[in-house]
Amino acid sequence: MAQPFMSAIICTHNRAGYLGAAIASVLGQTYTNYELIVVDNASTDDTRAVVEGYLPHPQLTYIYEGNLGLSTARNRGAALAQGEILAYLDDDAEASSEWLKALAVAFEQHPQAAIAGGYISLVWPPHRTPPGWLSSTLAESLGAYDLGSTIQTITNPGQTPRGLNYAVKKAFLTTVGGFDPQLGRVGNNLLSNEELHLTQQALAAGYEVLFVPQAQVAHNVAPERLHRGWFLRRSWWQGISECYREQLAQSFTLGRVRGRGMSLLRGLGKALRHWSDPALRFENLVYAYGQLGYLTSCLNYLRPRPGAGS
Repeated sequence: MAQPFMSAIICTHNRAGYLGAAIASVLGQTYTNYELIVVDNASTDDTRAVVEGYLPHPQLTYIYEGNLGLSTARNRGAALAQGEILAYLDDDAEASSEWLKALAVAFEQHPQAAIAGGYISLVWPPHRTPPGWLSSTLAESLGAYDLGSTIQTITNPGQTPRGLNYAVKKAFLTTVGGFDPQLGRVGNNLLSNEELHLTQQALAAGYEVLFVPQAQVAHNVAPERLHRGWFLRRSWWQGISECYREQLAQSFTLGRVRGRGMSLLRGLGKALRHWSDPALRFENLVYAYGQLGYLTSCLNYLRPRPGAGS
């Protein structure tokens, strides 16, 4: 197999407690032709000290990005990267030793691929188990991702690889102008959909998007995410993100707004029908809350601005 030079990139914000394991997992790869870039995105904890604990290392580079935002940090890492393939790993995840090799093989076997991502398992906090109100569908909000045991070509943007285990050809990312800074997490807000937007752009341009089961990553579930409020907040911001993405793609219509209104009602109706099942009840309430976030954002977008048309 030809070994393309790859750039593994970890963007991190105030997760010093997890970051060391993420770095160690990348530095322990069986694939050798790569660099690791850690982008410190305005952290105020011990992030720099954690990275310096692995320096000097010939494959490791540390860079500070003071403008807060995941997409901004990802773009900063991409600008510095020397690899033809950029492999993003979240700061609270750990890559398997074959992670980069599996991605490199997939891109070699599928030269038309612009994006690829792999299997993601969840690691629960010590002495914690999944709560009874957490359905398998909601667990995907924590990063779980599995489309089967063989490489899959993705045609549905909704199945796009998760950002915590996400690889993209640098040439393609450059062509589309990078990750949109208006999508993706910024501080405590939970904006998202930046990967879905890239997948839509790739498919529209005739590229392939791949699920690579051998490119495995384990995601540490932070204890603060095992509360109902976190899932409601995430769903709300997901709705906001979807409204903005439709504006970017010029697919936003009043018909979509009406459809989301009906989806809100369906979600509430299903929650009532499944009231005796805590997991299904909460799953549908979370879904309905996301539709409400979408509608609120879109109504703000449609509201006339002062002085508009004058």
